[in-house]
Amino acid sequence: MRTVTPPASGGRMQRSVAACLAAIVEVDVADVPVPDEGHPQPWTVWRNWLAQRGLGLVPIDGPAGFAWPGPWLALLGAADGEGCVGVVAFGAPPGVAWNPLGGTEAFDAVQRGYLVAPADVALWTRPPGTGSRRVGRVEAIAVAPRAEAPMVRIDRAVARAGHGLEGDRYADQRGTFSDVHDRGHDLTLIEAEVLDALELPAGRLAPEEARRNVVTRGIDLNALVGRRFAIGAVECVGQRLCEPCAHLDRLAEQAGARGTLPALIHKGGLRADVVTDGEIRVGDAIAPRGP
Repeated sequence: MRTVTPPASGGRMQRSVAACLAAIVEVDVADVPVPDEGHPQPWTVWRNWLAQRGLGLVPIDGPAGFAWPGPWLALLGAADGEGCVGVVAFGAPPGVAWNPLGGTEAFDAVQRGYLVAPADVALWTRPPGTGSRRVGRVEAIAVAPRAEAPMVRIDRAVARAGHGLEGDRYADQRGTFSDVHDRGHDLTLIEAEVLDALELPAGRLAPEEARRNVVTRGIDLNALVGRRFAIGAVECVGQRLCEPCAHLDRLAEQAGARGTLPALIHKGGLRADVVTDGEIRVGDAIAPRGP
């Protein structure tokens, strides 16, 4: 952990939490987003930022007695109001290790606590942007008009910045996980190599049964987390891994493909956002932007 200078502008809670996250993750405070004071879901903003680093915020049950030999984020003061302040807590028993705003709030005013933790402790040190397969192409495109509707393969689709593919449920905020304040729902991708190697009790998983928008070949999608990349002329940004879940497992099982959850862990593809408008076609090249 390192101390940093809090952001100069923003609400009390937003500034202090951003500073605490920078201190715990040990990055420049300018790299941490500071949501507007009136933002309805500031924690979603921070969770998205952490997800690009393979990290998450784990709520602590009973933070007043949370004994931990490492730094964690504590909120002191009003339980959910703007009067609260974020501090770095530490120790067993716990106490305030650092108050970025320099206040005198005591630890016994703790209302909530969060542990910054890797999504997978065995993978968290992998630097972003690594990977030997750096260039690929689009092998298949699929969309669904509404949540849980069957995915339909198409040859081309219009991508809209900040929305996704026209005709897909997430472009119209009608997906199962749609959230106007969240990130990483515009576009989902999965590697054809993963589908080729997938061994399920019922056999192969068809591209549309994976419920991802774009099936790629030749590129390491995991290496695109936190990076900009292009699909043809459409620029995108990788937000986080598109890990499997019970929802996908249930829909796949209905289609006769049981067992996707364990088989796709860390192989489920990429969640990305669309940065520029354009058309995506089967056969388009996929490559990262920059070094």
